[in-house]
Amino acid sequence: MTTDEALPLQAWDPASHAALAQEWCVLQRDHEQYEKNALGLKVVAIVLCFIALAVVVDLLLVAFLIAAIWLQEAIVRTGQARLGQRLLQLEEQLRRHSPVPLMAFQLHSDWLARRAGSLGLVREYAANALRPTVAFPYVVVLLVLVAALPVTGS
Repeated sequence: MTTDEALPLQAWDPASHAALAQEWCVLQRDHEQYEKNALGLKVVAIVLCFIALAVVVDLLLVAFLIAAIWLQEAIVRTGQARLGQRLLQLEEQLRRHSPVPLMAFQLHSDWLARRAGSLGLVREYAANALRPTVAFPYVVVLLVLVAALPVTGS
């Protein structure tokens, strides 16, 4: 059961609108922060690759570290996607100007109601890891490291 189904319809009022708008503002700021964090992870992976090639360390170990950073970004993107889902709900409710079945401050309750268990969580992480905007530059960096293995002897 979703939050929409569980709540009785209420008349639209300015206080409800203000609460939804406030929640949207907070979540939008956080959504953008997730984007910055994901970009930071990409930069770390690229810098790590270039340092590994310059210093000639065990490139296989570096490849595993970059894969771990990639998985970490998938986790960050999964959290961001959850915020994005709630933002879309809020935007629809704010756009419709109709009775408010969607209450403000329900992000975690909504997520808990839709949570698919541990296997579902792993699938969600994998799906985010394979999105092109997440996979790049990790695939390229890993290919560079693999290509450099014979040259460096690592």
